[in-house]
Amino acid sequence: MGKVVLVTGVSRDLGRRFARALAADPGVDRVIGVDAVPPRGDIGEVSFVRADIRTPVIAKVIAKEDVDTVVHMSVIATPGSAGGRGTMKELNVIGTMQLLAACQRAPGVRDVVVKSTTTVYGASSRDPAMFTEDMEPRRAPRVGYAKDVAEVEGYVRGFARRRSDVRVTLLRCANVVGPHVQSPLTSYLRLPVVPTVAGYDPRLQLLHEDDLFAVLHHAVTHEVAGTFNVAGDGVLMLSQALRRLRRPTLALPGFAVGSLGSALRSARVADFSPEQVAFLTYGRGVDTTRMREELGFHPARTTAEALSDFSATLPRTGGRAERLLDGLAAAFPEPGGDTDRPEALHPVDDDARRVPGGHHG
Repeated sequence: MGKVVLVTGVSRDLGRRFARALAADPGVDRVIGVDAVPPRGDIGEVSFVRADIRTPVIAKVIAKEDVDTVVHMSVIATPGSAGGRGTMKELNVIGTMQLLAACQRAPGVRDVVVKSTTTVYGASSRDPAMFTEDMEPRRAPRVGYAKDVAEVEGYVRGFARRRSDVRVTLLRCANVVGPHVQSPLTSYLRLPVVPTVAGYDPRLQLLHEDDLFAVLHHAVTHEVAGTFNVAGDGVLMLSQALRRLRRPTLALPGFAVGSLGSALRSARVADFSPEQVAFLTYGRGVDTTRMREELGFHPARTTAEALSDFSATLPRTGGRAERLLDGLAAAFPEPGGDTDRPEALHPVDDDARRVPGGHHG
């Protein structure tokens, strides 16, 4: 008999589309999609069960449906989509605790796959060139999404120790991009004028949405346990990415980017959390050797190819960019008067213009 897979987070687009694709696999008998609200799109052959993973009812669903594989995709990065920071933390941390407690009590559960994120490594000036899976963040997160992810991963490791008979696969995915992805990074890259932190050119590693579905499917169908960094091959500097996206930029001091981010977050235009600003300052690099050699997964698209596919969905900025730029420059003037105003409408070349004395790693 094939697998019976429970997928959390199917009310959001990525969870819904993955569950639908998995249900088409002939090696999978049934897919049960779980969320507190119904999915907005077609779920195909997926059986939807309305259940809140923050409550003990999830244990009844796992038992009733004879679930043997759980794919956890309910760790949310944006407070706005969750109904506020408090609700977001409950969904991420309390929801994961209840789900793993239900799995621990279910003798039929044999496999647990958790979609995590490279955000768990943080972003700081003291980071190594590349994080391996065994490394810890240089600065432990104290608030926000990064702290949620660190707590979630702690509960996953505890579950793996208590249920050593269960194969646990933790996938630390780089920033996911694609035509259908709504995330803090894609909202940032869609801005008609993109604010950057003056003096810094952070590194980006990206994962295409199709490769996200592929690695989750691979983890479900291949018996490989462990923690794996997942990202497309190659690294882009932010300046290179914005040049390829043809987005005009506005270089601002770090504190001004944070202030502007708060205004954009309040207007629900983009989500600028403190960890997002740190990422846009220092960037992050992860080593994917274990993904290729142990997990046996190879993304179909590189970081550059994932960005290229995402760029096809971006609208042209037109004259609106110039108007927004003038307003932003007036709100956040550079020190030193007009001579220091950023040349924002001249995107940097792919050779990644450097600022003397700035940090570019």
